[in-house]
Amino acid sequence: MLLVVTYSQAARQTLRNVCTTHEDCVVRRFGRAALFAETELGAFHALRLREKHGGDVQLERTEPLNEFSDVPDRVRTAASAYETRDARSTPYAKFATGTTHPDPDAMNDAEL
Repeated sequence: MLLVVTYSQAARQTLRNVCTTHEDCVVRRFGRAALFAETELGAFHALRLREKHGGDVQLERTEPLNEFSDVPDRVRTAASAYETRDARSTPYAKFATGTTHPDPDAMNDAEL
């Protein structure tokens, strides 16, 4: 997918116009950002926005996250355990202390 992020009011207005007029290439809208289908038409509209607004438009190529092949089991297990914790106000660092769940600092330093 192509991520289009706008940084000016004029660029946001053009993005809204493109998203409204060309819904077939828009995967999702986020206000000042949108995901376009990774097609020639999606690239055309993204490049058009960049050409019109220059540095006020950022373009990135993204790929979906497959949680089962891209994320280690220990991280998925920790996320599940943390969301089913008894005390909702317990921060993750405290929750993970003394368990087999990964430390937040270690996760911060580890790339997927």
